[in-house]
Amino acid sequence: MYVPCSLFTQKAAMAVRSEIDPQNIPAHVAVIMDGNGRWAKQKGGLRIFGHQSAITAVRDTVEGAAEMGVRFLTLYAFSTENWSRPAYEVTALMQLLVHTIRQETPTLLKNSIRLQAIGQIENLPASCQRELAEAIEITKAGTRMTLVLALSYSGRWDLTQAAKRMATDVAAGKLRAEDVQENTITQYLATAGIPDPELLIRTSGEQRISNFLLWQLAYTELYITDLLWPDFRRTHFEEAVRAYQRRERRFGKTSEQLTVS
Repeated sequence: MYVPCSLFTQKAAMAVRSEIDPQNIPAHVAVIMDGNGRWAKQKGGLRIFGHQSAITAVRDTVEGAAEMGVRFLTLYAFSTENWSRPAYEVTALMQLLVHTIRQETPTLLKNSIRLQAIGQIENLPASCQRELAEAIEITKAGTRMTLVLALSYSGRWDLTQAAKRMATDVAAGKLRAEDVQENTITQYLATAGIPDPELLIRTSGEQRISNFLLWQLAYTELYITDLLWPDFRRTHFEEAVRAYQRRERRFGKTSEQLTVS
């Protein structure tokens, strides 16, 4: 679904908020944060300026999701493909990541938000790995919401590593090939223990999932806005949840079957 960008007044934001059913909040929301570079270009700045400006959008979205009652929020922060970007941009991004994790950890702890990470974390610079590990350890007792950062992540990598781990367990006699079911595969993914996203939000208007959570997004509702990520705020997050609540999630059934059940 394509949703045009909308500018929120305080009155409009309150109207959206009043229409949200607190009993139908998606347990897991995933976000593809796109448009930082284009936003910076529009402002006459370098791409890293867009990444720096995106921190406010991340903070506002995380706080808004936690306050709404979302249990898991997964942010696509850095994809496997992003390593192919210019070296100076990757370096600046990694430095920004370290700074942001260090800066935001006290806020996560204060709000009882647990931090987790998925992806090829071992490929990140040592400084990033240290900051990430420390933040994960400090916030591990958080119970309000789990914030999952997808770093050096791709859906194809996730499926590949799951297949390798299953093959290893089959060879070791820990798993029988004939016993492999859908839920077996789920247990070997990087997101094991986390429910599949019910809602995926993508900014910047691009209508693709960009190698993100390929298995997990099988029945996820998609919400696409042309708003560039640095301009995204909790009011836009709330609009996405309201749109989600207006969908009829049939999972292959007919509307009549849902009514009967």
